[in-house]
Amino acid sequence: MAVNKELLDLLVCPKCKGDLVLTEAGDGLICHACRLKYEIRDDIPIMLIEEAIPLTEEGSSG
Repeated sequence: MAVNKELLDLLVCPKCKGDLVLTEAGDGLICHACRLKYEIRDDIPIMLIEEAIPLTEEGSSG
């Protein structure tokens, strides 16, 4: 079961309140402004700033 699209439309970055984009693999949400990836584990977005993964240049496309 994938994350609900309606839920994804409501979520914003907890750090800057900016838009989030689902990764191509569907395993995380990207905030391009903060350059952070919030993982999705067991269909649950982990929206904790301290759990976010900083993006690298090669990993920024998702």
